Amino acid sequence: MSVLATLAGLFAIAFVAATIVPAQSEAALVALLLAGDIPPWLLVLVATAGNVLGAVVNWFLGRGIETFRDRPWFPASSGQLDRATRWYQRWGRWSLLLSWAPIGGDALTVVAGVLREPLWSFVLLVTAAKAGRYIVLAVVTPGLF
Repeated sequence: MSVLATLAGLFAIAFVAATIVPAQSEAALVALLLAGDIPPWLLVLVATAGNVLGAVVNWFLGRGIETFRDRPWFPASSGQLDRATRWYQRWGRWSLLLSWAPIGGDALTVVAGVLREPLWSFVLLVTAAKAGRYIVLAVVTPGLF
């Protein structure tokens, strides 16, 4: 498989993991890090870009939540949205630093759209959170195996 195809696959997995389908972008990243064929910085960059773009889709869904909320493909349940809304109302935009979390992180990105968080601050905070998660994985993966 070519490097470009591998990176496109990682981008797609990271994108999907942040949106409509439960996926494990972390597992894909760790596998590619262990393979050692592509520089870690490039893998982290591509995974971050895909995951942030997926979160931006969630932000846009949040902007039109009343139209999409009851659709089966919607990325967050009503319970997740309620919990994330309470969390977001308490901590504000800084709660987006938890957008990397496997439980509730995607719901926070939807709620940010619902509550009209400006896109520029959304992208900045979500990028910091998601890049941080992937950087940690890139740093600790070689030591684990």
